[in-house]
Amino acid sequence: MMTSGQLRAARALLGIDQKTLAELSGVSVPTIQRMEASEGNVRGVVDSLSKVVDALNLAGIDLIGDGAQSLGGGRGVRLKETSPKP
Repeated sequence: MMTSGQLRAARALLGIDQKTLAELSGVSVPTIQRMEASEGNVRGVVDSLSKVVDALNLAGIDLIGDGAQSLGGGRGVRLKETSPKP
């Protein structure tokens, strides 16, 4: 699973726009836009999601799931859990 925030962050880390990600993954720009506009986990056709994740992996992005350890040797960013506001 990938969240819309992870998708936007991955593009930012790579320094690419939605059009470039669409070209790298073989999906349309509106598909990337819909994915990034999703609430929480990205929703879409499984084939399209797989293409985007594969393109990000090939470009050097390592998506880290909730609670997963990051044992790789590269730099990274992780969103801290926030405590609920009273």
